[in-house]
Amino acid sequence: MTDLETLANLAEVLGTLTIIGSVLFAVIQIRQYRQQLRETATLELMNRFQTPEFAQAFRVIRSLREGVPSIELIASDPETEKAVIFVCSVYETVGVLVFRRILPFQVVEDLTGGAVALCWRKLRAWIEEIRGETSNDRVFEWFQWLAERCAEQQQIESKSLPAYRAHQDWRLPRH
Repeated sequence: MTDLETLANLAEVLGTLTIIGSVLFAVIQIRQYRQQLRETATLELMNRFQTPEFAQAFRVIRSLREGVPSIELIASDPETEKAVIFVCSVYETVGVLVFRRILPFQVVEDLTGGAVALCWRKLRAWIEEIRGETSNDRVFEWFQWLAERCAEQQQIESKSLPAYRAHQDWRLPRH
């Protein structure tokens, strides 16, 4: 009888260990999946910013004066508003992905933080006009959110060195 009790206890312990092992394996798999998702999203982000369309649209926005009103923006060139909407839409998407923690904020800030803040300064008045005309404060809300986070980060980092100086001693790891 004792042998049956011992075997039953052993089976119970093995069953519990199997369940614990399965849960640990599932947690590890979920973490790996999330990391893979972040890496894929980061690569997609890089690809989005390295297109001729984005470069052209950014050049158009860069040439605008800060706080350009809607009437001036539309009158400047028919392609200007198209470029502005394209860039705002890209940054809107990026803002949501950062907020949902799909894209790491620091990667976005390193890749395009200065550009986001610049575009916001140039386009803020235009976006606020659209919000007023449509009575919709949610127009490009995530672009604004992202720009504000990037501006905050720039204020924090303004006391630090730029990357090319701060990391000038960086070397590839030896294998």
